[in-house]
Amino acid sequence: MLSTLPTLLPFLLFAFVASITPGPTNILVFSNSARYGLTAALPIILGACAAAALLVLAVGSGAGPLLTQLPGVQHAMQAFGVAWLSYLAWQIYRAPAVELGAQESRGRLGLTGAAGLQLVNPKTWMMALAVVSVFAGDSEGRVTRVLILSLAFFLVSLPCLGVWALLGAGSTRWLRSPRALQRLNRVMAVLLLVSAWSSIWA
Repeated sequence: MLSTLPTLLPFLLFAFVASITPGPTNILVFSNSARYGLTAALPIILGACAAAALLVLAVGSGAGPLLTQLPGVQHAMQAFGVAWLSYLAWQIYRAPAVELGAQESRGRLGLTGAAGLQLVNPKTWMMALAVVSVFAGDSEGRVTRVLILSLAFFLVSLPCLGVWALLGAGSTRWLRSPRALQRLNRVMAVLLLVSAWSSIWA
């Protein structure tokens, strides 16, 4: 356990930066919190954080080489992930201008949708590969270190996405009119689209 500490502290910094910086998940959390309230973003946060932590665990347990040995799998996941994010961006963009609190729950992302998005997101897989290769090591006790890293990533990413949910919920003070909410929806949709397609442009 003590041998894990020297690598755990740099990993916590890595996990914080990876979780707090803008990306598709952060934008979706912000958007859903602004549109439906803080409570509606909680399942998205839980699903996304749990799935990312499980990916770290899966990659550390030997599933990671699938992406590096079978490029077709990575390309298929990337295409599916970008298509799904583009669809979500379109749904957000065309959301009707209605009063806050009057919007239906139908079509929200939810826990399983957020988890599924992480599982088909090649950027999340690449993050997990980086985590395992840099911080897990190859010596005895690797399994324990991978478990600690996945749990630590989960615990760090929860409050980071929570900050985005709070920002989204706090933005409602400027969204008094349906027109203002529609403008926010469209800005968030464009940001989500750019974030999704940047994985192809990069």
